[in-house]
Amino acid sequence: MADSAPASFSTRANALLRKNLTYQKRNLWSNVRLIMIPFYLCVLLVVVQVLFDTQVNNSDENRCGCQCINGTNGDGKCVETCGIEYSTPEQAFFCSIPSPPPWPPLLQIPRPESRAVISDFSRNKDFPTESCRRTGSCPVTILVTGDKQPLGKALSANIFPTSFSVNSSDLLPTLANNVLGTTADADFTNYLDPGIASNLTIYNIQSECIPNATLPFSFGQPPLQFKKELTCAKGLNLWRNSSIEVNDEIFKGYRKGNPEGKINEITAAYDLLNTDRNNFNVHILYNSTYKDESGNRPAKLVRVARSVNLVSNAYLQFMHGPGTRMLFEYIKEVPKSETSLRLDIASLIGPLFFTWVILLLFPVILSSLVYEKQERLRIIMKMHGLGDGPYWMISYAYFLTISMLYFICLMIFGSAIGLKFFRLNDYSIQFTFYFLYVNLQISLVFLVSSIFSKVKTSTVAAYIYVFGSGLLGLFLLQFLIEDSSFPRGWIVVMELYPGFSLYRGLYEFSQFAFMGNLRGHDGMKWKDFSDSAMDEVFYIIIVEWFVALIAAYYIDKVSSSGKDPLFFLKNPFKKSPSLRRPSLQRQGSKVFVEMDKPDVTQEREKVEQLMLEPSTSHAIVCDDLKKVYPGRDGNPPKMAVRGLSLAVPSGECFGMLGPNGAGKTSFINMMTGLLKPTSGTGLVQGLDICNDMDRVYTSMGVCPQHDLLWETLTGREHLLFYGRLKNLKGSDLTQAVEESLKSVNLFHGGVADKPAGKYSGGMKRRLSVAISLIGNPKVVYLDEPSTGLDPASRKNLWTVIKRAKQHTAIILTTHSMEEAEYLCDRLGIFVDGSLQCIGNPKELKGRYGGSYVFTMTTSSEHERNVEKLIQDVSPNAKKIYHIAGTQKFELPKEEVRISEVFQAVEKAKSNFTVFAWGLADTTLEDVFIKVARTGQAFNVFS
Repeated sequence: MADSAPASFSTRANALLRKNLTYQKRNLWSNVRLIMIPFYLCVLLVVVQVLFDTQVNNSDENRCGCQCINGTNGDGKCVETCGIEYSTPEQAFFCSIPSPPPWPPLLQIPRPESRAVISDFSRNKDFPTESCRRTGSCPVTILVTGDKQPLGKALSANIFPTSFSVNSSDLLPTLANNVLGTTADADFTNYLDPGIASNLTIYNIQSECIPNATLPFSFGQPPLQFKKELTCAKGLNLWRNSSIEVNDEIFKGYRKGNPEGKINEITAAYDLLNTDRNNFNVHILYNSTYKDESGNRPAKLVRVARSVNLVSNAYLQFMHGPGTRMLFEYIKEVPKSETSLRLDIASLIGPLFFTWVILLLFPVILSSLVYEKQERLRIIMKMHGLGDGPYWMISYAYFLTISMLYFICLMIFGSAIGLKFFRLNDYSIQFTFYFLYVNLQISLVFLVSSIFSKVKTSTVAAYIYVFGSGLLGLFLLQFLIEDSSFPRGWIVVMELYPGFSLYRGLYEFSQFAFMGNLRGHDGMKWKDFSDSAMDEVFYIIIVEWFVALIAAYYIDKVSSSGKDPLFFLKNPFKKSPSLRRPSLQRQGSKVFVEMDKPDVTQEREKVEQLMLEPSTSHAIVCDDLKKVYPGRDGNPPKMAVRGLSLAVPSGECFGMLGPNGAGKTSFINMMTGLLKPTSGTGLVQGLDICNDMDRVYTSMGVCPQHDLLWETLTGREHLLFYGRLKNLKGSDLTQAVEESLKSVNLFHGGVADKPAGKYSGGMKRRLSVAISLIGNPKVVYLDEPSTGLDPASRKNLWTVIKRAKQHTAIILTTHSMEEAEYLCDRLGIFVDGSLQCIGNPKELKGRYGGSYVFTMTTSSEHERNVEKLIQDVSPNAKKIYHIAGTQKFELPKEEVRISEVFQAVEKAKSNFTVFAWGLADTTLEDVFIKVARTGQAFNVFS
């Protein structure tokens, strides 16, 4: 027996959790296949990395050079010897360098065609004319500003030397006394300076020189020996009145700093601030775009040291004379051991693959939610007492657990097979990122599921989202991230798209793993969190997670629960109005319609009285219930239910009969919460269906017209789930399930433990009835429960329903008159949205079946004799059927006595041959047809 109290929140949550775990167990191999997808992708990345290592990382070009040297033992065998002396310049980078070579310091200068000249956007006209670009003789410009102009101009005269000489026997000190410049970007280290190793020109910058004069010299020892030519370039120092002017000219001269795209680059600038003879204070301004500005990679070296030395020397010479000098002889790295190329290609392409892996859960979860919606499983669970709270909590926790196991397996797989993407980055950061994102993803799925009603459509859209996000992330987002000129603000805006925020986080992991592996240190740690873009990604994900979750819950409340869109604005402490209220005043037209229906009028008056009483024994009371569907495509509004008033006490089975389209389904849908009444209300166990539907569901059972079952759950598991929702526990639950299975003939032969998907149509129907009756609900709605059953199963099911109605109010719809007569205590015939008559079967047949049906079969020549016989017995008889000697007549009961009919037939037999004859009372089917025709004719007339 069910507990008198409805199931608690925890009981209903436990029921859904057990059902979900059972469902998950049934789909074990599907889950295994799902988890194997990230494993296969990780293996694929490892294979790609192995091939890349073989062909690139470990190739001869990318490791220290080796040569075969003849051995000293005279056997003719050579010994492979490796070292920098056997290497090409490209191979030398990977060799051990016990004593790194010293490189002369270089000043970063613009290319000749980019150096500052007179331009439209510069207010100052002291630059050289643009003609110098044609000859390649444009000077290298440095701007100077500060509080004291005379001091600034004095220092400017000392920045660049006026002559140049080379002492080949002691090259580095000679070069240190001069200013060498390069247009080549610096590298990540100083083991090999690109300004010297490349084919680009090295410039000797002097205050006065012969334009483009060259001086050859050689530098270094084999294999790092370079023959270079020093080309003279003039150094130009210009005074500016403020740092604002300096900033403006540097920015506008940058290649993308002005709308016309004209390049007018300044080498550097010095803001001397309050520098005087007692105080040296200077700010150095330079173009930082020469370093790596991708946003997350370690920056290349920036050539600032030489700029510092130039202004320092200028100040010393100003203070102590031209002979004073601070030598800056060379730049040198620390010693290094032999290295190898360690390009982690798996980390570089990882964001695309791992975006697909993580997003793969999106269509899986979405299909599950839309399947429940498509098969109406969510609503049938709700009708049996599963509230929104337990459903959301368990469903969210269930999908979150699956998602966490999924990405934990991904991290374990990736780490176990050696992917640096997982091994180098801090596991706690990775776990936090994946945890936050799958929460956002689940919230988005709940939100998006409200859009779709078909699984196929949702699946196609979800996979387009999955693969589209990965490809757009690779070819659009990553391209823009690595473009230093693209505004960072727009990157943040793009990351508001959830697929891009996932890709950006994975991109950050990949870059840190790549550079960490390349340089032999760890990847991303918490100390790098704010230096990368992960902080903004985390903020975006967290905010969108809560926004999506709240929006999903709101839409669900409004759509599935039928709540008012502004329900959250209502005062939760305000008491709801009394449910017992006087009925609305009926219109005169309604009284006119019911004047000829005393049974319907009596039922309406009964309902009015019940609505005034503080309590009632009637389980179901409908008071002037109406449903109007709005007109569409130019059609007028459709009145589906026209002011229905009905009272059904506990222990009664009320049958609703009516032709298709009469409004029975609309009535049932309003009573079960699928539709909101246009006006009027209904009370179930004293609870208003308009305001307290969630509480109504706890005492309700429903057998819908179509079987709403999980294909992979067994009949027993269905009943265990719904039994728990009805607060059945322990032995009571086990006993109730077994009794239900036995009552509908699903217990023996292992049928109870077969998946419902393998049931026949009749077996599914019987299971649906058993579900609606388990736990002895107070109110049960049975919509054509015996459809598709064989006669034996139908009779058995009738017995089950008849037994169940002892303490339950049942509303049953059917097209079987036999079923209605056997099960229903009272019947109501519903035509065109209104109740035409109400009463028990016997009363209806007596009230609307006022005639007998007489049938007689004779030969054709005696048909007139039969007609005369009937006229003698009943003058007002009406012929209703005639074919091949068989005739049927309706005989008004008030004109006929059965004994007189028998006497007349016996007398007729002596005059002509009678093959067959019969006299039948009116059936319920006759009553139904007559009432339906009368009701339809009246409605058409009215």
